[in-house]
Amino acid sequence: MRVSVVIPALNEAGVIARTLGQVRQAGACEIVVVDGGSDDGTAECARPYVDQLVSAPRGRARQMNAGARAANGETLLFLHADTLPPARFSALIAQALADPEVVGGRFDVSVAAPGWPFRLIGGLMNIRSRLTGIATGDQGIFVRRAVFETIGGYPEWDIMEDLEFSHRLKRAGKIACLRARVKTSARRWQKHGVTKTILLMWGLRLCHFLGVSPTALKAFYADTR
Repeated sequence: MRVSVVIPALNEAGVIARTLGQVRQAGACEIVVVDGGSDDGTAECARPYVDQLVSAPRGRARQMNAGARAANGETLLFLHADTLPPARFSALIAQALADPEVVGGRFDVSVAAPGWPFRLIGGLMNIRSRLTGIATGDQGIFVRRAVFETIGGYPEWDIMEDLEFSHRLKRAGKIACLRARVKTSARRWQKHGVTKTILLMWGLRLCHFLGVSPTALKAFYADTR
């Protein structure tokens, strides 16, 4: 079973080489980076590490769908450009998918910053995801390619595409919640403040649950990729 790692990127020159180097070391895979029109040299930084460098219109969902179309693997793993996978991630995914009822899954997450607030954030994300079976893009969502195509890929929204995809995936079958951890950047919380960011994200999720459109929600969350 070949895993294709799809990484959407937009102006990530400062982190993309580190991420790709870690991916290459951590597991046998195909690496597909999808650039959304970076103007900081992201594509040039990524080129030495990748199997495919794809261009797509800006938007994380659009970029991930483009990467999935280009990928050759039977399994797709979607990583953010600032998220590092655990060691042996390909083997861990293969082990999870050995159960034919499992359609996909995600990893636990840790936030790459010192201090109890960031440990708490990661811990709560993991608990919430384990209880609900719903994951965010920070957690490294993986899926069987055939299932990805059956459920229509990511909805091409500017925000909340990961939660909607996760809901669709859950309806398709059994979800594997792996305890191995991806390590994601703390920059979002550090930039906007921990409390403000947590309240904003929970508010956005509540509004999404109540039926507010992604277009309307985008106005409240400018940090979309």
